[in-house]
Amino acid sequence: MPVNMAATTSPASPLFLREPEIRRGLELLYFGNAHVTRAIDRELARKGLGRAHHRALYFIARKPNMAVSDLLALLGITKQSLGRALGELTERGYVETRPGERDRRQRLLRLTEQGVAFEAELYDALRERLAAAYSEAGQGAVSGFWAVLEGLIPVEERERVEALRG
Repeated sequence: MPVNMAATTSPASPLFLREPEIRRGLELLYFGNAHVTRAIDRELARKGLGRAHHRALYFIARKPNMAVSDLLALLGITKQSLGRALGELTERGYVETRPGERDRRQRLLRLTEQGVAFEAELYDALRERLAAAYSEAGQGAVSGFWAVLEGLIPVEERERVEALRG
């Protein structure tokens, strides 16, 4: 039977900025992320892909016709790493590129039908995990969780992240 950690964990101390509370937050962030991403690791590995490929698929799905330069800025990885991931995704028929309308040197990215289906399959696995955790924690906890995660994003990058909501 699963353990409800919210029920077994005492609430955050009023002195929530002390080292034990910070460490607890880091540990929960680390392990929570590890368990969420494990939900898709097996399927990615089966196709010879990794988490960098998934992140590219996810954000291209969120913003079709995103410029490569915008994806590079969003992911915060090297041009070489992104080039390798996009090359593999293109070879496998998940991503296609086309030139920009105003600037023909610009490369715009979108998922192919096969890419849309694969990204949706991965998203479904992640959604199940996150929806279950949200349901267990409750609305107030979810809002607080979002506030903490938003606080981790540097102010100058928040607009880029917020643009994904539109």
